[in-house]
Amino acid sequence: MKAVIYGAGNIGRGFIGALLSQAGYEVIFIDIGKQLVDALNREKSYPLRILSNEGHEDTEIRGICAINGKDGAATSEAIAGSDLMATAVGANLLSAIAPKIAEGLRLRFRRSEAPLNILIAENLMDAGQILHDLVGKCLSEGERRIMDKRVGFVETSIGRMVPTQTEELRAGNPLRICVESYDLLPVDRDAFKGNLPLIDKMLPYSPFKYYLKRKMYIHNMGHCICAYMGMYTGKQYIWEAIANPGIELVVRKAMEESMRALIAEYAIPAREIVAHIDDLLLRFGNRALADTCLRVGKDPGRKLGAEDRLIGAAKNCLAQGISPVNICTGTAAALYCYIKENEITQSRETALGVLRDISELPENHALTGSILDMYDHLIM
Repeated sequence: MKAVIYGAGNIGRGFIGALLSQAGYEVIFIDIGKQLVDALNREKSYPLRILSNEGHEDTEIRGICAINGKDGAATSEAIAGSDLMATAVGANLLSAIAPKIAEGLRLRFRRSEAPLNILIAENLMDAGQILHDLVGKCLSEGERRIMDKRVGFVETSIGRMVPTQTEELRAGNPLRICVESYDLLPVDRDAFKGNLPLIDKMLPYSPFKYYLKRKMYIHNMGHCICAYMGMYTGKQYIWEAIANPGIELVVRKAMEESMRALIAEYAIPAREIVAHIDDLLLRFGNRALADTCLRVGKDPGRKLGAEDRLIGAAKNCLAQGISPVNICTGTAAALYCYIKENEITQSRETALGVLRDISELPENHALTGSILDMYDHLIM
């Protein structure tokens, strides 16, 4: 069995590649980093190190090779001959790889009627529909009809935390990738074409919107609030921030607000999400990952978007009649960090403009006043 993974970076190697290799697939990475591609082809493996506060565990991920993404012919051949595919390039690069995927599918359609499922390992809501549309634009009308019958665009929920791979973490091996132990992969059961692949740790679920919201509005939201409050208080690492009782309280309460909204919306047992929140807070405290507030809080403008982890979670709470007080507190910290990063004067008027222009919140929106009131305390 062959699996093609577009992207050999942190998630590609640190999560999806390892998962599929351990499930018995021959893994073919596609990446444009020549040195990385050459090293993977030379070694035919890479070391995976699982980090915890108790130490580390090393595993060798074998049966892998790589293709330079600039080699269109080799890329198309790999896609045409694969049994499973995945993307792990970052949401912003999906439009760049869509034409290459289309070329591979075009070749595949000429040779085989076998279905192909693409696991989309991107931190993006509605990623399945987005990639479907991007690829579809590169195909003819007839090819799109074939794609809709044979190609599954399968959204996933990427929960494994993979920090920036510093020289210290690489420990002398540029191919080493360090991760936390969490390795479950929820996927959209309804998006598959043909039989579900048998992969240990893959969890097919329906309706998948619940898992997407749980990831975005609990995990991602809590993680970034921890980062922004950490940055505001001068903390470098996520573990330092969550060790602060005040920050830990706001993060926990914000996640619980979102939890109550999801329980109301999907009738999920409370104990399931409470256990998930407790686990996340323990994982945020993993010192060995050395994950920084700056990395987790990167791109605050995107994370303040109208439907992203902060504003989206707060709106979801309002829709279920829940007051998102702590989410608004974390959003105020994100707002402060965004204004500081862009070297704009910190003022209520400036913050109101950011909420209007980036978060699409009018001045009279129920969230605007709550966020600004919290923001005022940060600039006093």
